[in-house]
Amino acid sequence: MSRDANSAFAHCLVDEWSRGGLTDVVLSPGSRSTPLAVAFADHPGFRVHVHLDERSAGFFGLGLGKASGRPAVVMCTSGTAAANFHPAVLEAFHARVPMIVCTADRPPELREVGSGQSVDQGRLYGTAVRWFFEPDAPNDHLQIPSAWRWMAARALAEAQGPPGGPVHLNLPFREPLVPAKRSRFDLGSRAEAAPWLRAPRSRRIADAAVVDALVSRVTSTAKGVVVAGWGADVGYDAVSRLARAARWPVLADPISGLRAGPMAISTYDALSRIEQVRKKLAPDLVLRLGGPLTSKYATSWLGASPAIMVDPDRSWSDPQRAAELVLEAEPEPLLEAVAERLERARDDSWLSSWMEAERRARRAMDALLDSWPEPFEGRIARDVMSTIPDDSALVVASSMPVRDLETFAPPRTGVKVMANRGVNGIDGFVSTVLGVAASEVWPTTVALVGDLCLLHDANGFLGSRRRDIDAVFVVLDNNGGGIFSFLPQAALDAHFEDLFGTPQNVDLHQLGALYGIDVVDVRHAEELAPAIADAVSAGGLHIVRASSERHENVRRHRAVFRAVCEELAG
Repeated sequence: MSRDANSAFAHCLVDEWSRGGLTDVVLSPGSRSTPLAVAFADHPGFRVHVHLDERSAGFFGLGLGKASGRPAVVMCTSGTAAANFHPAVLEAFHARVPMIVCTADRPPELREVGSGQSVDQGRLYGTAVRWFFEPDAPNDHLQIPSAWRWMAARALAEAQGPPGGPVHLNLPFREPLVPAKRSRFDLGSRAEAAPWLRAPRSRRIADAAVVDALVSRVTSTAKGVVVAGWGADVGYDAVSRLARAARWPVLADPISGLRAGPMAISTYDALSRIEQVRKKLAPDLVLRLGGPLTSKYATSWLGASPAIMVDPDRSWSDPQRAAELVLEAEPEPLLEAVAERLERARDDSWLSSWMEAERRARRAMDALLDSWPEPFEGRIARDVMSTIPDDSALVVASSMPVRDLETFAPPRTGVKVMANRGVNGIDGFVSTVLGVAASEVWPTTVALVGDLCLLHDANGFLGSRRRDIDAVFVVLDNNGGGIFSFLPQAALDAHFEDLFGTPQNVDLHQLGALYGIDVVDVRHAEELAPAIADAVSAGGLHIVRASSERHENVRRHRAVFRAVCEELAG
C-alpha cells in the first residue's frame, strides 16, 4: 500500500463517484487541490473540464447538472477561489440542481495563523447546501478507505435528493501535494464495481385520502385552472389528461415544459392586464405545479384565488401565500389518479371562454408582431421558440428574455426550455449554457440572452475553442439593461442611464473575435430563422445578434398589450 495518503484519499473519492454514475468534473487550477485534480485526470471514466474562472466553473457545473439530472463535481483550491463558487451554489440550491462542490483547504495547523490563501471555509455557503462535511486531512498512519468511500457516496446521495441541490465537501490536504509515485492504492472497494452505498430515491405517492380530497375539490369546481411554473417536473401527458377531464385550461410558463397542446393558454400575461378579462376569467381554484409564473401580473391576479400546490419537495414556493393545501406527492401519478375518477360529462363553457380569449389574443398579438419587419425583442423571443429544431435545448436568460418568452411564445413541443430561475440572477449565464451543451443530452443548444447578461459572464467563453461545444447565442442587443425601462426607475431622468440603463457600447463582433466565435447580425426579423439554422448546421459556437433600441422596445411592448386589449374589448 502506498504511503501517499493524499493520493489514496483522492482516488477513493473519484472511484466511488464513478461507481455512482458520475462522469463530469469541472475544475479550476490551483495547488492545494492537486491530489484530487490528478486523481480525476487519471480516471478514464471522467471528462475533465478546466476553467480559469471559478465563477464560470461553478455555473458550467450547474448547466451540466441541470441538463443531465446528475451532479457534476466542481472543485477548486483554497481561499477566494472557493468564494467564487457561491453564486452557482445559491442558484443550484434554490433551483434544486444536483452538484458536488469540493473546496481544497489548508490543514488545521495552517488556519488562523496568517498562512497564505487561507480563509474560514467551514460552512462557507451557509444554509445553501443540502449537506456539508469536512473530513480529517489524509494521514499516512491512518488510512480508512471505508470512511472515505462512505463520504463520497453520501455526498452523491444528498446531492441527488430529494430535493436535489449542492453538497459541500471541504477537503484539507497537507504537503506534499504532488503524488509521490504512481502506484496502486488499497482503495477498499466493494466487489464487482458496486458503490459503497446506495440511496435510491423513493417516489412519494399520495395515499387514497389525498386523492379523494383532490377529486372532490376538482369535481366541485367548474372554474379552475392548472398553473405550471419552473420545476413542475411532471410529464405533459398527465397534465393534459387532467385538464381534458376537468375541462380546465393550462397556464404554463414555457420553462415548465408544459406549454403545449390544445388546452394551453400562451397569452395569459397579456390577458391578465385587462380588467374585464380578469373579472370574467377569475378562477375559483388554482392547481399549482412547480414554481410561480414569471409574469407578475398573472401571479398577482391568480394569487387572489384559492390554490392547491402539488410539490413532492415541499419547497413552499408560494410568494402570494395563496395555497390553502400543499400536497407532498409526486405530481404525475396523482394527476393521473384524479383524472381517472373525474366525470366524463363536464360543462365546457368555462374552458370555451378561455380558449376564445386565447385565440383572439394570439391573433391580435401575432398580427402586430408580423407587421414589424425590423427586430423587436418580443418577436425574436416568439420566433426563436417557434423555429428552432425539434429536440433542442433552449436556455433563456433572466430579466427581459425570460419574460418575453413567457409573453410571446406560442405552444410548442419538442423543445426543452431551461432558465436560472432559482434566484433569477443574470450571472453565470454563458457558462450555464455551455454546461448544458457539454452534457450532450440534446443535439442542439440555443440560448436567448440580453447583451448585459452575455457580457456579465464573457469569461465563460475562455477556452471555448478547445471544448468542442456546439451552441448558438441569440443576443438581444439594446446596449444596456432593458428591463429597467419598464420599471419606475425609468422616470429618474437625471440618473437613469448611469445607474440603471448602464450602456456598455461593446462591439460584439470584436468580443466574438477575441474568443474565436462567429457573429452574425440580424437586421430584419425574417433573417432570424435562417441565421439560427446556418449556425446550428455549421456547429461550434455562434452569436446571432438582433439590435434594438430600449425606448422603442418599451413602446412596442405597450402597443402589443393595447392591441390585445382592443381585440378582447371588441
